[in-house]
Amino acid sequence: MKGIILAGGAGSRLAPLTDVTNKHLLPVYDKPMIFYPIQTLLNAGIKEIMIVTGGENVGDFLKLLGSGKRFNARFTYGYQDGSGGIPVALHITKDFIGSDEKFVVILGDNVMEDSIGAYVEKFGKSDKGAHLLLQRVQDPERFGLAEVEGKKVVKAIEKPENPTTNLAILGVYFFDRKVFDIIPKLKASARDELEIVDVINDYVKNGDIGYDIVGGFWVDAGTFESLFKANQFIAKVRNANSRF
Repeated sequence: MKGIILAGGAGSRLAPLTDVTNKHLLPVYDKPMIFYPIQTLLNAGIKEIMIVTGGENVGDFLKLLGSGKRFNARFTYGYQDGSGGIPVALHITKDFIGSDEKFVVILGDNVMEDSIGAYVEKFGKSDKGAHLLLQRVQDPERFGLAEVEGKKVVKAIEKPENPTTNLAILGVYFFDRKVFDIIPKLKASARDELEIVDVINDYVKNGDIGYDIVGGFWVDAGTFESLFKANQFIAKVRNANSRF
């Protein structure tokens, strides 16, 4: 199974740090942020990875990561003009995925404790076209959320003002190739972007998506508060957990 890391976007919530670099190149303790989603994929046995980024810092990613040899992996790069939302970046990977039926997408600012290896294996054997990882959070209004009933996902919502669930959708998505047929049909939201929850809801509509609720530390390090939490966590576990 191939892996995708989406590392574009303006990173405006981390300005002025991101005035001079891509947020995914900022340090989380003693490593660049992008190293953590790379390690998440590697720990799951995924070594063929495409990194999608944009802006003026593409050369910095190439200088830092190269071909992937230092990680015992193979990296491919995709360039995203502007922003436009996660689905826009995801669609860039269509040729890289090729005829492979299933793949994993992780957002480049995700720092997580637990391995996704079991979920990769589960999805590979599943007859579902998509799969979500969810976690209960105290500030659900900050996240894309999933409403579930029993073993079914019934709805995905993007950062609602009055949340009806506290199940945040982690920035780790499992899709099959149908996602590339869904994306061109999407319409821009009020934010003038294509929304990943609309992709998810297309799978929901067809009963073609599963989920797991996960524990362990997880943060999307896209704000000063969450970046600080990520640094604290990695500093705490550095000597105890070689995966980091």
